[in-house]
Amino acid sequence: MLDGIGIISYFFPQVGELIDVVWAPLSTYILLKMYKNKVAKYTAVLGFVEELLPFTDIVPTFTITWVLSNFDKEKN
Repeated sequence: MLDGIGIISYFFPQVGELIDVVWAPLSTYILLKMYKNKVAKYTAVLGFVEELLPFTDIVPTFTITWVLSNFDKEKN
């Protein structure tokens, strides 16, 4: 669901970049609160940059963080 919110800006071309400017710090905050591990710190920074860059909103930052966090737990 949270990755879907990041893609919403594609549906509103006139205000899409404004949505990204608001969503980038908010998604970073949510990501860091949801996953309190080292993986989240790195993916939060990448997610912030990804949301601000044009045409990169399709990258599922929350899903990637979930997969990497769970993979790390299985490894230990």
